[in-house]
Amino acid sequence: MKDILEKARKIKVVIFDVDGVLTDGSLFIGDDGQEYKAFNSQDGHGIKMLQKSGVAVAIITGRTSEVVKHRMRDLGIKYLYQGQSDKNTAFMDLLATLGLAPGECAYVGDDVVDLPVMTRVGLAIAVLDSHPMVLKHAHWITTRGGGKGAGRDVCEMIMQAQGNLETELESYLHNPV
Repeated sequence: MKDILEKARKIKVVIFDVDGVLTDGSLFIGDDGQEYKAFNSQDGHGIKMLQKSGVAVAIITGRTSEVVKHRMRDLGIKYLYQGQSDKNTAFMDLLATLGLAPGECAYVGDDVVDLPVMTRVGLAIAVLDSHPMVLKHAHWITTRGGGKGAGRDVCEMIMQAQGNLETELESYLHNPV
């Protein structure tokens, strides 16, 4: 775990996949073709805390969905790459946009389509219920599954490594109403 915390201290951006990471991977599609997804509210708050601590958050997802666009806007995530069949292209664009090296990035994935980016970043993270090959190539595995708090696990671990978690959590105890 010491090695993981050392990697996490260097992270300046966390990149999340969506389906199977920030959701449980289920796709609900209505008769009208409208797509619905369920997001975990604790993941969302973890993302907000992580951003407040100074770590940027980005999304690279293979699918395109209006609901993802709305959710990411609600979370204040401005780096959103949807419809990415080749996630490396979006990753390279993000690196150029932010002026970062791959070692300053963490990627959170769950399926084999995430491996091209996961194998290039400084901290590769798999959610607990990931494909076995993804688990094999991850530096760290969350304690919870996709859409069930895995995103919060990631945010808190990185904040802990960077020395921001305790201060942030304590602020909720001393925040007058």
